[in-house]
Amino acid sequence: MTLQNKRIPDAEFYKIREEVLTQWPTGKDVDLDESIAFHKSLPEHKVFSKKLIDAKQKGITLVQPRAGVALIHDQIELLTYLQNKGEADLLPTTIDSYTRQNRYEEADNGIRESMKERRSMLNGFPAVNHGVQGCRQLINALDTPIQVRHGTPDARLLTEITYAGGFTSYEGGGISYNLPYAKNVPMEKTIRDWQYVDRLTGIYEEAGVSINREPYGPLTGTLVPPCISHAVAIIEALLAAEQGVKNITVGYGQCGNLVQDVAAIRTLEELTNEYIQKSGYDDVVITTVFHQWMGGFPQDEAKAFGVISWGSATAALSKATKVIVKTPHEAAGVPTMEANAQGLRCTKQLITMLSDQACTADNLEEEKEVIRRETRCIVDKCFELGEGDIAVGTVRAVLAGVLDIPFAPSRFNAGRMLPARDNNGAIRILEKGNMPFTKEMMDFNRSKIDERAAAEKRKSSFQMVIDDVYAISKGRLVGRPQGLR
Repeated sequence: MTLQNKRIPDAEFYKIREEVLTQWPTGKDVDLDESIAFHKSLPEHKVFSKKLIDAKQKGITLVQPRAGVALIHDQIELLTYLQNKGEADLLPTTIDSYTRQNRYEEADNGIRESMKERRSMLNGFPAVNHGVQGCRQLINALDTPIQVRHGTPDARLLTEITYAGGFTSYEGGGISYNLPYAKNVPMEKTIRDWQYVDRLTGIYEEAGVSINREPYGPLTGTLVPPCISHAVAIIEALLAAEQGVKNITVGYGQCGNLVQDVAAIRTLEELTNEYIQKSGYDDVVITTVFHQWMGGFPQDEAKAFGVISWGSATAALSKATKVIVKTPHEAAGVPTMEANAQGLRCTKQLITMLSDQACTADNLEEEKEVIRRETRCIVDKCFELGEGDIAVGTVRAVLAGVLDIPFAPSRFNAGRMLPARDNNGAIRILEKGNMPFTKEMMDFNRSKIDERAAAEKRKSSFQMVIDDVYAISKGRLVGRPQGLR
């Protein structure tokens, strides 16, 4: 099949679907008509898309954690605690690493070991192994909408089972769940596989069941310039819309500079709507998600709460539709459910306090225009490389280094672009690699980094990048040399 950004024909889709459902025995339990009927039986307060639309209309920011364990009973207990004690507005089910790599036999072993040890021996919920009825146990037990969060390059069977199980939101995309997560998976394959995910979502939509789709915003999570994550979000939104998806949440990972982060969330929705409407998808609802700090966390719990609070304040001031919440135990590994609930309550308190406030910094408009200009430059070049087809253009752009995600492990990613913070902590571009920026754009980025270099009495260099990666875990945003801290 030649890659193109065209809706998969029904005959072709259902032929592929026959093979997908045989990848693990639980696939045989998926009945599309019965699954659609189950979704239609759910009360409105359990439907992700409805809650997002309501929040967008009211201008409020919803809070959502990450969480996933191996066994159904334990996952219900965990999510119930986060719902009741953490006051979560939206809930996740984070999928385990074996399932993400389609290694279902090993996930099965993990379930058995978890039952034997009476604690989770997997780092998430093996939804494919638990099957449709196992997923429905979660949906029926909770009063809050639940999303599937994972990191799977080929998520087709996982999508089938979790949709049939009643999940009403699904994260990921063909770029964002490839380059930051995988080393050897070609872009053509993940885009095709995620076109299947989006077409399945479109089929549910056409039957009257609106399932929310969320491209993964933070990418590699560290020092990702807004223009790059915006470009990926916009492309994945366009790919999803072509397959019939109507409810899309585009995301962005906190960079740490308040003005840049607020400008990023506001321009993300604006630019996504711009390209969605320009491409003729007039009935797609776009919402936003702000991810709290994705880099290293301080070991000290009080300092960790400071990082969470800053992310909470930024999410509130940016008016993101929802925020993904971190915990004070991030530096220690998988958090306890108590720590997860603490992070939620901390975030909710800050959002409530700032709900009626607005960010009106004088330089906000300037920063928004920088992000608009740089994002359009990347997305438009992707269209150009694909001769109007964004799917083709994306593959070519990645191979050419036009779309270059910093620190991504994929061998298909160029890895030549280098980001660094400026003197105020905003993320700029130190080396553009093959990204299609004009001399004017690069002069702006370099001038901002040079201002920092002058303040720190050193040359602009790769050492700044290294210093910035570790800065937050050492209690700062900008990686200053000793003596300037």
